[in-house]
Amino acid sequence: MSEFVEVPGGNELQSGQMKMFKLGDHEILLARVGDTFYAADNRCPHMGGDLSGGKLEKTIITCPRHHSQFDLSDGHVVRWTDWSGFKLSMAKMMKSPRPVKTYQVKAEEGKVMVEVEKASLVTA
Repeated sequence: MSEFVEVPGGNELQSGQMKMFKLGDHEILLARVGDTFYAADNRCPHMGGDLSGGKLEKTIITCPRHHSQFDLSDGHVVRWTDWSGFKLSMAKMMKSPRPVKTYQVKAEEGKVMVEVEKASLVTA
């Protein structure tokens, strides 16, 4: 079961900006590109980097830790890391590429809301 929750200050984001917010002990990244908002897990599935500290170019977020890239429109991996050769092969063997989880977002009546599982709203 899921529900939409309002992101505090979400409507204040300008195009190209992003912010992290917490739901319980879960971190979610909210980004705005033009008039569209995107939401995803804030932690990189590669090595747990803080995506809100990364670089946003259009809908592509680059992790500040190992430069993994994900498309916020659907979460798919654009680049697993900027490593190459043997180092990249080893990194893929140790932790295979996987997408970042994305969430539905709606903006209405001056509010930005993200759809999350009710279980995410519970604090441990």
